[in-house]
Amino acid sequence: MIPPNKTLALLAFALLSGLLLAACGRLPAGAPVREDVLKNADAADPEFAVYTVNRAFLPTVAQWPGTGRQERLGWIGHSSGPKTQIIQPGDILSLRIWDSSDNSLLTSAEQKVAQLSDVKVAANGSVFMPYVGDISVIGLTPDLARESMQTSLEIIVPSAQVQLSMAQGRSNSVDLVSGVPNPGAYPLPDRNFTVMSLLAAGGGVNANLNNPQIRLVRGGAIYGTSVDRLLDNPNLDTLLRGGDQVFVEEDERYFLSFGAAGEEDLHIFAKDDMSAMDAVSIMGGIADGKADPKGLLILREYPGSALRTGVRGPRQTRVVFTVDLTTADGLFSARKFQINPDDLVMVTESPINDALTVSNIIGNLFGVFSRAGVI
Repeated sequence: MIPPNKTLALLAFALLSGLLLAACGRLPAGAPVREDVLKNADAADPEFAVYTVNRAFLPTVAQWPGTGRQERLGWIGHSSGPKTQIIQPGDILSLRIWDSSDNSLLTSAEQKVAQLSDVKVAANGSVFMPYVGDISVIGLTPDLARESMQTSLEIIVPSAQVQLSMAQGRSNSVDLVSGVPNPGAYPLPDRNFTVMSLLAAGGGVNANLNNPQIRLVRGGAIYGTSVDRLLDNPNLDTLLRGGDQVFVEEDERYFLSFGAAGEEDLHIFAKDDMSAMDAVSIMGGIADGKADPKGLLILREYPGSALRTGVRGPRQTRVVFTVDLTTADGLFSARKFQINPDDLVMVTESPINDALTVSNIIGNLFGVFSRAGVI
């Protein structure tokens, strides 16, 4: 006959084991299981659409509208400019006028040169010369401006000779605002001064910036590209104009990682185009022995405009892309599938983890009752 205490213990053990087995699949886990996330996908009126990422699907999704913060700003291609400068309002001219005549209006017997320093080009593009009046120099090179002044002055002082030098004002300067060791206003040495030349003059791009982005503000418009893209393509090294503003900033686009990943966090884009496999690498891979390699999910929300007639897009605004990392096609496709800003990359947990958890609990109970001499 089994002692009463032993019988109660066995009954309690059996009941607890049954409850644990019945609860298998509902135990709290560190990450969702793939089937739980997608369980309503086949409903009559699903709230989201599910797409399997494979070779056949990649050309389709590539034509869908973008999501999240898009950094596809336009950019201006490279062109060559002359090696000379042109005079603009605000530039500072220095004039030296030579006259060797004995009765000169400009010089004396002891001093045969007249110095006119810091002559500022007026807003209308003209400068004032004694005995001549206003002379328009806007849009002229320093050499052509000197010839124009010389011609105007010779009418009054036939033997005069003019020498001219120029210091650039605001209209012939660009502002390098941020992202370099030495920001500030930089005069344009000529009309062949490019963005890369400006960055070099500013000391280069700060090394601590993640995937640095260049922004060019010109005439109320903003243009943008990445430093890496500019370095890889010299045809993008655009010419600067007076009044341009250039600044360099860190790429602010990000994606989120969640679940049985190496790291659950917000991750800044490390390069212009980020693939699903890049994202897995950045977030520390998937957790060995815990993650379901068939259950890599990318959750994305499209704007309502993506569902309009005539627009190639998903069936629902909320979309879940599934990637199977256990097949060659899944792995190759993960390297081509583009992650968009604000995507949620979820690594689901393997369903077998719940069963192992229950097995461990039951095993521990056996040990407890055995040590107590109950079984």
